Amino acid sequence: MRIVQITDLHVGREGEETYGVDVRANFRKILQAARQRRPQYLVLSGDLCYRDGDAEVYYWMREQVDALGIHYEVISGNHDDPVLLARAFGRENLLKGAELYFTRQWGDKMVIFLDTTPGMVSEQQINWLREQLGKLEQEALIFMHHPPLEAGVPFMDANYALRNQADVQEILLAHPYNVHVFTGHYHVEKAVRKQNILVHITPSCFFQIGQLSEHFQVDHYRIALREINWENGVMMNAVHYLGGEPQR
Repeated sequence: MRIVQITDLHVGREGEETYGVDVRANFRKILQAARQRRPQYLVLSGDLCYRDGDAEVYYWMREQVDALGIHYEVISGNHDDPVLLARAFGRENLLKGAELYFTRQWGDKMVIFLDTTPGMVSEQQINWLREQLGKLEQEALIFMHHPPLEAGVPFMDANYALRNQADVQEILLAHPYNVHVFTGHYHVEKAVRKQNILVHITPSCFFQIGQLSEHFQVDHYRIALREINWENGVMMNAVHYLGGEPQR
């Protein structure tokens, strides 16, 4: 199974000022890089929109992704609206109320997709996650926007961490197999482990945040994708960087 994950795209409306970055050009560039990897699956793991969920932006992004001809899934981040996102991408049937979380069967693997839009995992979703893992007699693969562990990034850990980390960790730690979690949100490249929980934080397609500062700080403007290969019981993954595009 070959997967490409891209995250924290922060695409704005045509001509909108987006922190001096041409986010639309970045998006097209990262999609072409993803296609060159020939993945079986593509995951857009949240913060598709610049500031707030925007149907116009979602429909534009869908046109770009549909043109790739690759099976893909989308989840919501804290700068998204899961209902608008689901409608634009034809995922309304996956909504549970105003939340977008679901599973997919990819080959012999059940893949879990969570919704952390409000900065936490709802009680309803917590119960659902417990049920899904209870049925899974193998290693788990989860995509979510917020990392379920602190990551040693002072600014993000102090201000924007998942609020109910302990509740999520309790469920993941109870799974008798490894739990591989792929996230975004922090705008850094990082790997964090706690017992059976392995969290891989994928860099943004907007800009990356300084990992040492307690205050907001841009580290650099390179963008990235993560390539995940899981075959014959072996999982390998790597981050690949590209140059970001400035607004002109």
